[in-house]
Amino acid sequence: MTDLSAFSLEGRTIMVTGANTGIGQGIALACARAGASVIGVGRSDMSETASLVGDAFTPIDCDLADLDGARDMLSDRYAAQAIDGLVNNAGIIRRADATDVTEDDWDAVMAVNLRTLFFLSQAYGKLVLSAGRRGRIVNIASLLSFQGGIRVPAYTASKHAVAGVTQALSNEWAARGINVNAIAPGYIESNNTTALRADPDRSAAILARIPAGRWGQPSDIGDAAVFLLSRASDYMHGAVVPVDGGWLAR
Repeated sequence: MTDLSAFSLEGRTIMVTGANTGIGQGIALACARAGASVIGVGRSDMSETASLVGDAFTPIDCDLADLDGARDMLSDRYAAQAIDGLVNNAGIIRRADATDVTEDDWDAVMAVNLRTLFFLSQAYGKLVLSAGRRGRIVNIASLLSFQGGIRVPAYTASKHAVAGVTQALSNEWAARGINVNAIAPGYIESNNTTALRADPDRSAAILARIPAGRWGQPSDIGDAAVFLLSRASDYMHGAVVPVDGGWLAR
């Protein structure tokens, strides 16, 4: 007898930040296919994701850099409908030689990729703990949580920090009913990699190192997120899971 109920998200509500395109859209689609109701949060138009997911998707326009507004949004949604999982996917990247990185670019990357991620997680943790419920947080880290990258020092610093925050929160919340884990995507076809894929030399060099021989798809990350949001990963805490086509093994 086949029983895959441990991998189901039926009856659960999952909030995904930055669900308008790319990895966030892939996660929203995968969660909906697994049975979840999905709340997409961000400033960008999410009509494409809404059309793909259908009635299971609820878009919320929110500037995640406005922490007070983001916390209020989360509190209001949780009061109306308990949120079983939070996926911190929203992120930005700024490419420049280390000698040319500006303070504004550094601060912008840190604000979205790290500051918002931590404080939204903090707000979610408070809600879950005060309600006496269980919850799950999945942070989107990166291969650059383990490596240095090229011409992206702020992004690399932020993603190293995401891995650390994931582990730090899991140490405090694992015994209190909140699973905190992260996914480290490899080279995925998304907005963040448009410049790399458009550079023939860089694209060829990247593909040559990936044992799977292809760029990843947002659905590859979406399926991993479903696992981390489901009962199947109940004993996983503080993990940073590479989904990279074998890049780190090379």
